[in-house]
Amino acid sequence: MKLGIVGSGIIVKDFLSIAHHLKHTTILSLCSTKRSEEDARALAKEYLIGQIFTDFEDFLKSEADTVYLGLPNHLHFSYAYQALLAGKNVIVEKPFTPTIEQATVLSRTARENHLFLFEAVTTLYQPDYRRVKELIPSLGSIKLVRCSYSQYSRRYDRFKNGEVLPAFDPGCAGGALMDINIYNLHYAAGLFGTPESVHYFANMERGIDTSGVLLLDYGSFLCTLTGAKDCSAPDSCIIQGDKGYLIQDSPANICEGGRVILNDGSEETVGSHSCSHRMISEFLEFENMILTGDLTNCYRYLDHTLCVCEILTQARRMAGIVFPADGQEVQ
Repeated sequence: MKLGIVGSGIIVKDFLSIAHHLKHTTILSLCSTKRSEEDARALAKEYLIGQIFTDFEDFLKSEADTVYLGLPNHLHFSYAYQALLAGKNVIVEKPFTPTIEQATVLSRTARENHLFLFEAVTTLYQPDYRRVKELIPSLGSIKLVRCSYSQYSRRYDRFKNGEVLPAFDPGCAGGALMDINIYNLHYAAGLFGTPESVHYFANMERGIDTSGVLLLDYGSFLCTLTGAKDCSAPDSCIIQGDKGYLIQDSPANICEGGRVILNDGSEETVGSHSCSHRMISEFLEFENMILTGDLTNCYRYLDHTLCVCEILTQARRMAGIVFPADGQEVQ
């Protein structure tokens, strides 16, 4: 994989710190805004990246065959769409796009051009998440699912003081649902698929959700997903069945360890097989799928991403959270 990176913020720095685990990937270039050029040059020097761009069109003419987008949420669609039209494979940081309409266009464009398109969301690729899937049948008929991920944001203090940063800006497709609760949603939808109905109950401040509870009704059981950026609490994922329950005392983005406790008193450990950094497993899999030309598996993950985007779009529109993309036509 010949990789070009767009962005120079925290998530890009996180990725660069684990890039040495990718044995079949060469990072050729880094694209930033002119305002962030100095930061980009510092990263390029630290990680031996040969090319720096401040013009995205020039960047797309480079030799990179795959583009990794680590940009604010509201920019994901336009940058990904341009990259796909330029014949590049694309890895988009979560959340994939602000709307299901945009996600559908990107999916169609990738498939029509036989290109790889991924949402970088750590949950799905964690080894212990896959073990959870294997253990669910032992719980019997599922009755309740609860996931909670609360992380008090330092930006929330600034938000309360009147400073609106992208994480709390509806104009940038921010908010707790898109930033935090999305991991819980990927966790649940990856295990149980599309729910019969969706409801989102949000704590709203100045047009954005600072925390909220997403309720998914699967007909035979209910799933409650709690995400917060304005308060903190222990994180956990719990799946309850009529034969026992499974509990993980970790946030859904890490999905590490856990136990199955059955009604007869027997217990089984989920395991603790996560990599040293939450992003390693996902990028190793992206690399392998591209290396082996495994578009079938890529599009299976893409179908899951579309499911999540549909739920996100329904949920926030129900709660009255409006993004600029809601009023835009897409191809």
